Amino acid sequence: MAGVDEVGRGALAGPVAAAAVIMPDKIKKARWRDGVRDSKQLTPSKSEFLSQYIRQTALSIGIGWVSHRGVDDLGIVRASRLAMKRAIDQLSPPPQYLLIDYMLLPEVSLPQKGLIYGDCLCFSIACASIIAKVARDRLMVALDRFYSGYRLAEHKGYCTEGHVACLRRLGPSPIHRRSFRPVKDLIYGQLSREV
Repeated sequence: MAGVDEVGRGALAGPVAAAAVIMPDKIKKARWRDGVRDSKQLTPSKSEFLSQYIRQTALSIGIGWVSHRGVDDLGIVRASRLAMKRAIDQLSPPPQYLLIDYMLLPEVSLPQKGLIYGDCLCFSIACASIIAKVARDRLMVALDRFYSGYRLAEHKGYCTEGHVACLRRLGPSPIHRRSFRPVKDLIYGQLSREV
């Protein structure tokens, strides 16, 4: 059974990422297990810490990506599903069943269940959430070196006051999602460039 989750869905910049994780049954006594939860509830250092243990323990991990251009072309829902499918396709051994945070994947011909708040209720989905978040956060920190004026290492591409101020001052970078507001508003002149 694989847990599947995505991150970066609401970001204004960068890709959407998904992870699929198959965890062994016999890790109930691991001390780090109780710290696993939805990655949005964890500090970056705690996510990094747990990610190491998940990677050491998992039977298989897959990470799928869809670029900012793919998000613009497909829309965020289809892009998220594609990232999930790409993550699942990397698993070896392949899973026999999927537990997915919130959605179903009609593109994948495996039995599956979408769980509302799955990243809070299901251990393997929470593990996938952590793996995907750490991978995407690392990428956004690396991209900050190329687009340093946007402070990507701080907000990881999500919509914060600081990020919007950078957008107003600099305009969109090459990795901003053109179909997302306020980026779209800025391109079409509806968002003031004044700080």
